[in-house]
Amino acid sequence: MKSTKMTSTSLARRRPRPAFRLASLLLVLLGAVLLALPQPRASERTVFVLDIYGPIGPAIKDYMVRGIERAEDEGAAMVVLRMDTPGGLDASMRDMISKILNSRVPVATWVGPPGARAASAGTYILYASHVAAMAPSTNLGAATPVQVGGGGGGGEDQSRQRPRTPIERARDALTSEREAAEAADNGDEAAPAEDAEAAPAEDAEAEPEREPLRGTATERKVIEDAVAYIRGLAERHGRNADWAERAVREAVSLTATDALEKNVIDLVAENLEDLLRQAHGREVKVGDVMVTLDVEGARIEIIEQDWRSRFLGVITNPTLAFMLLMVGVYGLILEGSNPGALVPGVIGGISLLLALYAFQILPVNYAGFALMILGFLLIAVELFVPSFGILGIGGIAAVVFGSIILFDTEVPGFVVNTGLIAAMGLFSALIFAAVIYLVTRSHRNPRVTGTESLVGREAESISDFSAGRGRVHIEGEDWSARGDDSIRKGDLVTIEAADGLTLKVRSSSASS
Repeated sequence: MKSTKMTSTSLARRRPRPAFRLASLLLVLLGAVLLALPQPRASERTVFVLDIYGPIGPAIKDYMVRGIERAEDEGAAMVVLRMDTPGGLDASMRDMISKILNSRVPVATWVGPPGARAASAGTYILYASHVAAMAPSTNLGAATPVQVGGGGGGGEDQSRQRPRTPIERARDALTSEREAAEAADNGDEAAPAEDAEAAPAEDAEAEPEREPLRGTATERKVIEDAVAYIRGLAERHGRNADWAERAVREAVSLTATDALEKNVIDLVAENLEDLLRQAHGREVKVGDVMVTLDVEGARIEIIEQDWRSRFLGVITNPTLAFMLLMVGVYGLILEGSNPGALVPGVIGGISLLLALYAFQILPVNYAGFALMILGFLLIAVELFVPSFGILGIGGIAAVVFGSIILFDTEVPGFVVNTGLIAAMGLFSALIFAAVIYLVTRSHRNPRVTGTESLVGREAESISDFSAGRGRVHIEGEDWSARGDDSIRKGDLVTIEAADGLTLKVRSSSASS
C-alpha cells in the first residue's frame, strides 16, 4: 500500500498545472496569429551590389548571373553593378546582357568610383541596364570589337585603320582610275559641275556621310553586328543610339558629364547612396512591366565573390592556363619515360585537365592549340627515339609558335605574356641542349658493360695456344680465344676484339 501511495503522489506532482496549460495555449495562439499576419519580406528594401572589376570573362559572368538570380529569389528592390572594366570577351558580355534584359529585378549599372571606366564591353552593359549611371571623373566608350573570335573589345582605339602600304595605295589608285574610266564610258561625266558643288550646300546641316567601312568581309560583318546590337540596347531604354553607333564605328569615348548631356546615361552619382536617392521614383521597364523604383534609404548589401567564382577566375587566367598545360604535358611525358614515378603523372594529369577546362571557356585558336600538341608529340618521340635533337628542336619551335597564337583575342587580361612564352621556350631549349650534350659525351666514353667492355684489357692464358686457338681467364670467367701459337699457359694477353663468345688476343709482351 505504501508503494502505491508514493506512485500516486509522484504522478500528481508531474501533472501540468492549469496556469501552465493556459500560458502554453496563449503562446501557441499568439504564434499562430503572428504567422497569419502578412510579414514584409526582409529583402524588399534591400539593394544588392555586385562588383564588376577587371576584364569581363567567364568568372565575372558566372558571379553576376548568380548574383541576379539570388536577388530574384529574395525579392530585392534592385541590383547595382558597380563597374570598372577595360572590356572583355564577347560571349561573356552577351550572356551578362541577356541576364539583365530578362531579369525580374531592376538592374542599375554605376561606373565608379571616380576614376573608373566602362570601356568596350562595359559600354554595352551600361546601355543594357535599366538605370545607367556614372560617377564624376569616369568615362565610357571605345566599343569597337577587337577582332573576330576575340570578343568584347578593349579599351584601346581599335577603329583607326593601319597605315596603307605602297602596294595597297597603288592598287586603290588603279581601282579609282578604272572606275572613273567606266563612269566616263557610261556618260556619267555629263553631270553639271555646279550641281555637284550645290549638293553639299543643301545638306550642310545634315549628318555627314559616313566613310565606307574598310576591312575584310568578316570584319565588316562583326562591326555591323555590333552596331545593330548596341543600337537595339539604346532604343530599348530610350538612350542615344547615334552616339552608341559612333562608339562602335569610331571608338569614341565620353566623360560622365558629357554622357549625361548627350542622353547616353541617366544619372551622375557621387556614390551608391546618391545613386539610390536619384533613382528613387524612376519608372523603368522590367520585362513587359513598368516598375517604379523604391530604393531611397534601402539597405545596401554587397555580394562578394564566392570560392567558385574566385576559382573560376584563377584557372581562366590565360597565363595560368598556359602554365597548367605545359606542366600537365611535361608531367605526362616524364611519367611515360620513367614508369612508376607516379608524382609527375599525378601532377601532370590534374594540371592538364584543369587547362583543358579553362581552354573550353576561353577564346582558343585551334590552329595554335594543334601546333602545341604536335610540338609535344615531337618532344615525346625525341625522348624515346633519339634523333640528336632534330625532333626536339622542331617540337620546341612548334610549341612556341602555337603558344603565340593560342588565344584568339587581344582583349586586355586575356592574352598570354610573351615573356613567359619566351622563357618556357628557352628553358625547353636549354634542357634539350643538355640532353644532347650528355648523349654525345656518353658515346665517346668507353663501354663498361657487355663484351665490348673487355676490349683493351689484359687476361691470363690458361692453356697453350695451338692452331691459333686457346683459352684465357678474365674477371673470374674462362673465354675461348684466338691468337698466335707462341702464347703459352700463364702468359698475359691483351684483348683486341670480341667476336661473340670468342676473344681475339695478342701477347702483352709482344705489344710492349
